[in-house]
Amino acid sequence: MADRTARPHLVSGPATGVLIAGLAVALLVVSLVAISIGSVTLPVGAVWQVIGAHLTGRVDSVDPLREQVVWDIRRPRVLLAAVVGAGLSVAGVALQALVRNPLADPYVLGVSSGASLGAVLVAALGTTALGGLGTAGAAFTTSLLSVLVVYLLAQRAGRLLDSRLVLAGVAVGYLCSAATSYVQLQIDPSELQRLMFWLMGSLAGGTWHDLGIPAAVMSVCVTYLLLQARNLNALTTGDDAAAGLGVPVQALRIILLIVGSLLTATVVSVAGGIAFIGLMVPHMTRFIVGGDHRRVLPVALLLGAVFLVLVDLASRTVDRPDELPIGIFTTALGVPFFLWLLRRRAGGNAWCGSRSQDCPRGSTPARSCPTSTWWPPAASSSPSLAPTAAVSRRCCAPSTGHSAPRPEPSA
Repeated sequence: MADRTARPHLVSGPATGVLIAGLAVALLVVSLVAISIGSVTLPVGAVWQVIGAHLTGRVDSVDPLREQVVWDIRRPRVLLAAVVGAGLSVAGVALQALVRNPLADPYVLGVSSGASLGAVLVAALGTTALGGLGTAGAAFTTSLLSVLVVYLLAQRAGRLLDSRLVLAGVAVGYLCSAATSYVQLQIDPSELQRLMFWLMGSLAGGTWHDLGIPAAVMSVCVTYLLLQARNLNALTTGDDAAAGLGVPVQALRIILLIVGSLLTATVVSVAGGIAFIGLMVPHMTRFIVGGDHRRVLPVALLLGAVFLVLVDLASRTVDRPDELPIGIFTTALGVPFFLWLLRRRAGGNAWCGSRSQDCPRGSTPARSCPTSTWWPPAASSSPSLAPTAAVSRRCCAPSTGHSAPRPEPSA
């Protein structure tokens, strides 16, 4: 009888390339729409005219007012929204691979709270009090310090433990949030409202100058992660299995922490605190294309960019001409998603679904991982687990008529 078990993800094989191309086109379309809509709505044709004039050097041929609105105000903001959404999504992918937990994100590990503290210190004390560091530099420094504290607290006998990493991240995050609240009390009341708005996430006032550093950092980090995609796949099998495949586990984990903190700090320095994107987008990506990081990274990058461009558009059009913080919308979407994810994990469906051919002979995909058998075992060093393939541990239960799952005989 043909296997009728549901596929573990929606898109696979050559269709992934089609999906990536579709997301790239969707990003272009939503960007044009976002540039067109605002307190003053412009035709899409006028947007194309201004962009074309800048690309061809014929700026004098377009209306100066439209040119200023499209090129100097809206276009850098939309591009910044795309970069921020992509950066947070990729940071979430890196940190979830680090702890092998889809509930992890920059906020859970304290990275965002540490970066926010540095940015607030610059606003309260000025750059001279922090050794001349700007907002981005201070945010990255405090983020890296918070990550260092989390790393030290999460170690045991020289090894980084996943459970301790999450707990230490939550504790350090709350500590940084308390310090941020204290610093806010020292700020002039006239500046406090602007700072509070920024802490809830805002791209208002984004300029071309704000775009350069986040775009460069994201490009470098994404390139590195793509080069390490096979090692990230091996890391999902467990430290012992990954080490058996030649992956430098401890070095890779430290670099993932640095990459996650660098991306998050850079994003926070220009956009403030935007929650839940690093949680939602990576998980939705895995649901669509599976767990292979060679597919997850590019899809998450584009999906996060499209998502935040749309959310930023909503933040400045829902209550026109006033603007709302982006964090309100991401939290309104993220909390139900987080609760759904918790319920799905409680039912044994998250990250343990499988096709029957992915389980050993005599077993089938199981809905409840705690009472089932993980396949392959965490300490397996089977050649079939080569990091060139998308390696993930499957949750399998004995089939009817078999006492226990058994591995396929070796060739």
